[in-house]
Formats: sequence, C-alpha cells, structure tokens
Amino acid sequence: MSARRDYYEVLGVAKGASDDDVKRAYRKLAMEHHPDRNPGDTAAEARFKEATEAYEVLKDPERRARYDRFGHEAAGPSGGGAAGFDGFDLSDALRAFMRDFGGGGAGFEDLFGGGHASAGPRRGQDLRVRLRLSLEEIATGVKKKIQVKRQVQCETCAGSGAQKNGKKTCSQCGGRGQVRQVQSSFFGQFVNIAPCGRCRGTGEMIEVACLKCRGEGRLVDSSTVSVEVPAGVAQDNYIPLRGLGDAGPNGGPAGDLQVLIEEKPHDVFTRDGADLWVELPVAMPHAALGGSIEIPTLDGAVTKKIPAGTQTGMDVRIGGAGLPRLRGRGKGDLIARLRVWTPTRLSAREKQLFEELGTLEAGKTPRPGKGFFDKVRDAFGA
Repeated sequence: MSARRDYYEVLGVAKGASDDDVKRAYRKLAMEHHPDRNPGDTAAEARFKEATEAYEVLKDPERRARYDRFGHEAAGPSGGGAAGFDGFDLSDALRAFMRDFGGGGAGFEDLFGGGHASAGPRRGQDLRVRLRLSLEEIATGVKKKIQVKRQVQCETCAGSGAQKNGKKTCSQCGGRGQVRQVQSSFFGQFVNIAPCGRCRGTGEMIEVACLKCRGEGRLVDSSTVSVEVPAGVAQDNYIPLRGLGDAGPNGGPAGDLQVLIEEKPHDVFTRDGADLWVELPVAMPHAALGGSIEIPTLDGAVTKKIPAGTQTGMDVRIGGAGLPRLRGRGKGDLIARLRVWTPTRLSAREKQLFEELGTLEAGKTPRPGKGFFDKVRDAFGA
C-alpha cells in the first residue's frame, strides 16, 4: 500500500474507543482476512497485515498516545512503525495475532473449531537488549558489539534432543503429532484437532536423550553480536536482527533479537527530533555592543555575529548542524538560545565601573510600558 491509512479508520473505531472495542474490532477483521481462510488472496493478506499493524499500536497506551499526537512517524517501535527499520511482514502479523488470540499455543484453526494443528519444530522466542548511545554516536552512526545470552541449537543432536536412533514413534498419536477430539455445541458436533500432549506435537518420543543437552535440544550460550546503528536513531527506536534470538524447540528456527535504542543525556545539547538546542551565556558588555561569539556544535565551535542590544531569549540558528534524519532526509539545525550573563561576584574595579554605568541612561532600568501593565491585568483577571 502506497499510502498508510489512519489506524482508527483501519479498525473502524472512533478515536476515543476503549481497549475492548479496539480488540473486538481487530479480532473481527483478523478472522475475516486471515491468510488461512483466504489462501492465495493477496488483498486479504494486505488487509490482515494492515489491521494487525494498527492493533499493535492502538492496544499499547504509550504508543497510542504518541500516535494520537504525532501520527505514524512516532508510532514505533513496531513491525511497521516508522521507528522500526524493517517492514511489517506477514510472519510478524501472524505471530502478533497468535500471541493475543492463539489460545495458549493452539493453532489458528482451533479458533474456528477445526483444521490442522501445527506440530513439530516451533519458532524460538524473540529477545530484546538495550543499547545506550551517546549523541555523538547517534550523529555519525556506529557499529557496536553487544553480549547476548540465548538458547542455541545443540550441535551434537542437531536440536532433536536424542542420540542417534534414540527416538520412537509416539504411541498416542501414531506419529501424526495430532489428536482428534469430538466436541459438542449448540450447533452440533465438530472435530477439533489439537497437538498431541504426550509428544508435544512432534510425533516422536525420546528414548535415549542426548548427553550434551539432556534431551532439551538447546543449550544456553553467551556470544558477541555486532550491530550496525544508522545515524539519526532516537530513543525507543529498535533494530531487528533476524534469527539471533532463541533457537526454536525441536529443531525449529530461531527468533529475532531486537536491539532497543537508549539515548544518553548530553552535558551540553538538548535534542528535539533532528534539531539540537544549546543555552549559550553572553557577557553583558558583549550583548550590549554586539560582535562575534563562538557557538559549540558536535563538529566543533562555529563563529557567529550577534547584534548590539542582544537580549536574553534571542535564538541563533545554524542550519544543518543538527542530527541526520533517518533514511537520508537531510539534517536538522542547531539553535543557540542566548542568555545574558550577570556576574555574581565583582572586584572593586568592576563594582566601580557598574556604579558609574548606573548613573548613565544606558545603565538605568527602563520603566514598564502600557503593554506590561496590560499583561499584568490579564494575568490576574483585572
């Protein structure tokens, strides 16, 4: 889809809809357009993914609040939100649906009272790690190494959990990995197919367990992973590393590793999107007379001129001296907010000069004008 529709419009709910209303609306759409009910229908698949993406944002109070304020650009992290770096694909949508509506591991078909239950190898769990970055690292992009503890497939048994020829066919399901159950309802009887509880859907039982993993098929491993962080990332952005999560049970594929970005506070600069702000003190004589000042940036100091009579609160903008925007959309600006600095300690000579200045017109405090009193009356409702 070239244009992304409003999430509330996608689910067919009002902006103030309750969490239950959002959940019911999504479940109805997901049931209608699920790929298992519409094999080969690319339009239904697209609507299923769109509805799932909308639900993932609107069910989360924090992400929903960001979306309400800023729209799609602030809705991440999600599979399809702007804060993620990969698209929201069908496998992401299916996993999200099964997580909330899968009935504790039952297949999608169990929701409708029939079909074929999944059996055998299953996908491993996704993992999440936090990566703290300085503003300088965010400005340039950086390659980082992180330590990750995860479950990996046992090399000795290739994830089967058994020694060579150490498995036998499950006697309960006859190797099918599924059991059929006849259930009655108001509408009559129907057959429900569920994973076999004895072999956990694999169709096989371990007779002689692998000595290394003791029948688990997986081992806990600590390893170093490299991650490329693009320039311009922000707090709560995440980078998915496919296949670097936990290995799946029974030799199943590994889940993903999600690297969540955390931004370290900076001693000098404050970030606002791609723009950087800095408060810059200016000495009283310099502010009165004008001249050149040095403004710090991430790439070094830049010299700028300020006019005579500079006041506290005036801004000096340096175009392109901010942070890069994601996906190559240029850079933000750096804004220096000037603060006229008043000394707190004076030498005898400095005190004498200020006293002399106080006798001159430029050293006298100006009287408030009509606009000042108008503001006072407005503030107190006079």
